[in-house]
Amino acid sequence: NILTSIIGFTEMSLEATESGSIQEDNLQEVFTAAKRAKDLVWQILTFARQAEEPIQPIEIDRIAEESLKFIRSSIPTTIEIKEDIGTDSFIMGNPTQIHQIIMNLCANAAQAMEKSGGILEVVLKNVRIDKTSEMFKEGLGNGDYIKMTVTDTGIGIPPDTIGSIFEPYFTTKEPGEGTGMGLAVAQGVVEKCGGSITVESKLGKGTTFRVYLPITKSRQIHQIKKT
Repeated sequence: NILTSIIGFTEMSLEATESGSIQEDNLQEVFTAAKRAKDLVWQILTFARQAEEPIQPIEIDRIAEESLKFIRSSIPTTIEIKEDIGTDSFIMGNPTQIHQIIMNLCANAAQAMEKSGGILEVVLKNVRIDKTSEMFKEGLGNGDYIKMTVTDTGIGIPPDTIGSIFEPYFTTKEPGEGTGMGLAVAQGVVEKCGGSITVESKLGKGTTFRVYLPITKSRQIHQIKKT
């Protein structure tokens, strides 16, 4: 509520301020800082309230398609998006949180390529995990999973920081460019769903995130409104 007042009154003040003036510049800085604060608070609340979010059967392919439409309109045209949505299976989760995972991973990938351009690839497919699978050794149980892979051809993550990227508030971005909560929230949501998230990266060649979410047999679909 406090941030809503700050943002609202700042917007009204901007409309009444002379264009190009020092006052306009100052108010614009206030407005930008308030929006960043709002995003940070939202991330913190999401991280803290994960257990309160309702869980239900959802089709992740629909959420992925809607998310990619939004991503396409918000990233530079120098970044090509490739998608391969090869599943219509259901998972148990919260649609808003799953949307947030996809948006966080794609936004990070896009930022890694914003200067030089590149390819953002999102792949969804069904996989089977058993005792011979590498992910079984990493702690996943036997069963069927949706594997979501988000790959970029960006700058990569340095080896000395890749082990910290899922820690809350950890970020390598410039001040004001990130909260450091995105990947921590993503990991928390994935683990709450009974899944796992991994990362692999090479400097100068790009990064790949792999998300495993257990498939459910329940078919009570959560409908995504089409725009």
